[in-house]
Amino acid sequence: MTTTSDGEALSDNPVTGTLHTVTKEYFDLTRLIERLHRRLLDVVRNELINNGINQVNAVQAMLLANIGEEEIVIRDLTSRGYYLGSNVSYNIKKLVDLGFLTQTRAPHDKRSFTICLTDKGKQVSELIGTLQGQLAERFVGEIVDVDEVKAGTKLLRRLERSYTDYIDFGDL
Repeated sequence: MTTTSDGEALSDNPVTGTLHTVTKEYFDLTRLIERLHRRLLDVVRNELINNGINQVNAVQAMLLANIGEEEIVIRDLTSRGYYLGSNVSYNIKKLVDLGFLTQTRAPHDKRSFTICLTDKGKQVSELIGTLQGQLAERFVGEIVDVDEVKAGTKLLRRLERSYTDYIDFGDL
């Protein structure tokens, strides 16, 4: 009987054993992605607290950072896959009310709104951009092989593509 690197027994059948290993790794990967997202929000929350910013939460700060210097139509944020529709609407309304965003009707479609950062929103966006840069430098300092980062990114993009295909076409 064959075992995995962590001692788990596998079937001697190479196909079954490989499938079991990949399935386990897939489950571990999807749980890790979820934990990484929560951990990133924790890091952003700490940075906001350390800088005395208490009007916005971590999700809202990331929203501001993702908007950046752009003037963007609200639906584009959801179509890019960054946010869920109801959450983005709530957060944008809150950020407009707090003075972090301005919202205007889109000239080409009166049903749509464009948003852009105010000076107050730009400060938070710049703070998060600086934090992301520091985190990237720290991460790169711990990485020996940049190709590992590229391979990991490629793998995650393939996983995203498979989810998108499932959503768009309903086919596994």
